[in-house]
Amino acid sequence: MSETTAAPENARSRAGKAPARHRIAVLALPGVPPFELGIPSRVFGSVHDAEGRPLYEVTVCTADGAPVLSDAGFHVQPAAGPEALAAADTVIVPPTHAMPELGRGGPLPAEVTAAIAGIRPGARLVSICTGSYVLAAAGLLDGRPATTHWNLAPEFRRAYPRVKVDEDVLFVDDGDVLTSAGVAAGVDLCLHMIRRDHGAAAANQAARMCVVPPWRDGGQAQYIDRPVPDPTVASTTATRAWALEHLGEPLSLAQLAEHARMSLRSFTRRFRDEVGMTPVQWLTAQRLELAKQLLETSDLPVDLVAHRAGFGSANSLRAHMRAAVGVSPAAYRRAFSPVGHSGLRGR
Repeated sequence: MSETTAAPENARSRAGKAPARHRIAVLALPGVPPFELGIPSRVFGSVHDAEGRPLYEVTVCTADGAPVLSDAGFHVQPAAGPEALAAADTVIVPPTHAMPELGRGGPLPAEVTAAIAGIRPGARLVSICTGSYVLAAAGLLDGRPATTHWNLAPEFRRAYPRVKVDEDVLFVDDGDVLTSAGVAAGVDLCLHMIRRDHGAAAANQAARMCVVPPWRDGGQAQYIDRPVPDPTVASTTATRAWALEHLGEPLSLAQLAEHARMSLRSFTRRFRDEVGMTPVQWLTAQRLELAKQLLETSDLPVDLVAHRAGFGSANSLRAHMRAAVGVSPAAYRRAFSPVGHSGLRGR
């Protein structure tokens, strides 16, 4: 999963001073599915500071301020028009099922083009599912990594050959442009943005309020339609659960296969089918998540964080964190942990 950490848009308050709300504009286009349209309001609306004040302000808008017909047959009355896009810190584009020409690389309607052109420089751009078609048609994904629903990836690739499409992941974070896969992956991406803005504790709280997992393993590959396996075929589920309880220990591929009572070849193939990534990729991702949680929620020295997360040494943790999120453990702690702001040091 591509993840590039930019400078956090952190809204922590100072000495009781109310934090500035991060302004999010959700662009409702004709044919918008109500579920995807409602994801940002529901997820970001669950985030509050210690005094119970909301940290995000979410506004649903349309390209011209007029109501649009959803794909469920009722009209969406927006709270604002394109002026909300010009004032937003983040712009989110849910899918549209009323612009089939985008699947052929066709142009956006003139009013949508004008509205998108009014987005202020520096705003974070986000798409949910096939909202990526809108960003691509506007030229905003050219030369950048992105994702969309796995079932439409071949069409998307043909229509927008300049976009680096990765249909295997749930979302792609390319700094100021983020894209998600289908439907529920929009929830995953919103939680990721909360985690990036305010840390794991805020994202976990939002996930609890929405009754969803704060982080899902694997990518879209696990959801691609395949023949149902024979019920006698072994699963890697129990081994994954066991590995999560032993992340601090040196775990080899052979040990994992032995725990699952499979050959190395069968285990690797079955694991990739079920999770969408190799066992080594998955294990590294889980260890990185544990390390980030420890950096955010404890004052443990970085070498001890590395040991508990199973990286063996602080140097190994630094290398993996720089590769995955672009910063050192110490920089990550300073950005996302209250502990990191308390004068405690980690390297």
